[in-house]
Amino acid sequence: MRQRVIGGLSSLRRRLRRPLAFYLAALLLVAIIPCFLFSMIVLKRSMDDQERVVTALLKASTGSVTRAVEREVDGMLTTLRVLASSRSLENSDLGAFYRRASSALAGTGMNLLIIDRNYQQLINTRIPFGQPLGRASDPVSVDQAFRSGAPLVSTVFFGRTAKTWVFNVYLPVFSANRQGDYLMTLTRDAVSLQRAIGRDVLSPGWNAAIIDGAGDVVVASDPKIEPGRPFFMSIVPSMRVGVGEAVEAGIRYRTVTEFSVLSGWKIVAWAKAADVDAAARRSYVWLAGGALVFAAIALGISLAIARMMSRGVRLLADDARRLGRGEPVAMRPHMVEEVTIVSAALSEAAEERERAEAEIRFLMREVAHRSKNQLSVIQSMLTQSAASLESRQDFVETFRRRVAGLARSTDLMIANAAQGIDMDELARNQLQPFIPDNCDRFHISGPPVRLDTQVSQTLGMALHELATNATKYGALANASGRVDLAWTLDDETFRLVWRESAADLTPEMRAPGRKGFGTLVLERMLGMSLDARLQRLMHEDGIEWRVEIDSARLNTPAPDGGKGAAG
Repeated sequence: MRQRVIGGLSSLRRRLRRPLAFYLAALLLVAIIPCFLFSMIVLKRSMDDQERVVTALLKASTGSVTRAVEREVDGMLTTLRVLASSRSLENSDLGAFYRRASSALAGTGMNLLIIDRNYQQLINTRIPFGQPLGRASDPVSVDQAFRSGAPLVSTVFFGRTAKTWVFNVYLPVFSANRQGDYLMTLTRDAVSLQRAIGRDVLSPGWNAAIIDGAGDVVVASDPKIEPGRPFFMSIVPSMRVGVGEAVEAGIRYRTVTEFSVLSGWKIVAWAKAADVDAAARRSYVWLAGGALVFAAIALGISLAIARMMSRGVRLLADDARRLGRGEPVAMRPHMVEEVTIVSAALSEAAEERERAEAEIRFLMREVAHRSKNQLSVIQSMLTQSAASLESRQDFVETFRRRVAGLARSTDLMIANAAQGIDMDELARNQLQPFIPDNCDRFHISGPPVRLDTQVSQTLGMALHELATNATKYGALANASGRVDLAWTLDDETFRLVWRESAADLTPEMRAPGRKGFGTLVLERMLGMSLDARLQRLMHEDGIEWRVEIDSARLNTPAPDGGKGAAG
């Protein structure tokens, strides 16, 4: 039964084996037919997405207009505060203050007024100083500013002096006796805000207007809407902030409204709903027509695409065969991006294979080199062990322990060859067989230090020999001795201290005597291999070794200041 199924699948594959052009044409047909069936769904989603995008853009546009208006108002308030601190004004020298204010406001499109509680203008930079000045054109806002005692932005009004629609920003200044109160006022033409609602910040078909707190237009992008007039949509003054709709004179509008807290004004963008929907209908026509054109073009060029892809696949097959033979493979640029990607992958694989083969050859040479080093170390251990011990049993045991310590260092070296060996891990690995049951007798501390593998092998042998000597003759030969191993590392020097205390030392042991293998490891291998500086100190209660090595010889990064765990 299983063979019949396998045979049937093989027969089906043979019948379905067709050129690439056949499958491209079939794929295009499968894609085109559902396209017509689902075009309405796609259209609806496209219209919804388009409307969301337009709405988001309009909200961003009205928000940018709001921020621009608030920046202008905030700048005017800052100017007023700076002018209000003038020494000329404090000295009641209005002439000097007039000259200073006129100079400061030159070219800004703003003019300064000082208005007292009787609505009388004391200064107006639109008029030369000393000429008679009339009363303020906006008494309602003046009263409101004096009552609130806070900065105020007026509604739009027709300035008698400016002969145009303007708005004012008031800053109340109060005196101690309340008789010298006045309003520092900056006045500005409403048309100066026109650039804030320019066509470049609005979507096509949309207009915008800035409306004051009374519902009058300050400025609008539509030239038909005049400043100072009530906005043509009567519901706008009470309209909620955000996206909405409004009907005026039988026409439905889409609206987006923002509110400026600083000025108390609203920014309104609007467009006829019919114009907005017309764009969506045009999108439908273009979508449907484009689908038909695309289908015709796709069917017409399918054979050309198939030929181009087939050629690219054949070239990739040739590259794959060259890769299998170990030959170099060059990347082939192709019009089809996926073919180029595969060609680049084959080229990278060929280069990676060449690098891997070179690395294998390097590793083989490295293994041979390290094997020779290991044999040299073992030979030195053998010679020294045989020369320093009399009993065959002692020789065998000592040599076995030294080889075991060398093996532990080698294990660490292999496991951490890429990133180096941690000094704390090396110390605990080498000293673990010697650490007594009472851990308080052995203390290991030091910052994280990464050692080169060859350096760690030498230091590991040194620690092993020091621990062996401490077990036989030093602090670990009794029940109360203690060993402290510590190291530090700075930018220049690695320092290691081995200190034994509470050891039972005989006078012969304190006197200079025959040097053992551990001493030779420290003095010869560390000194010769790493240019180490060694100091051997004999205290009353035990031996101390101090080792200094240039940090550059360790091939290790600078310390990070951390501390190793104590054992």
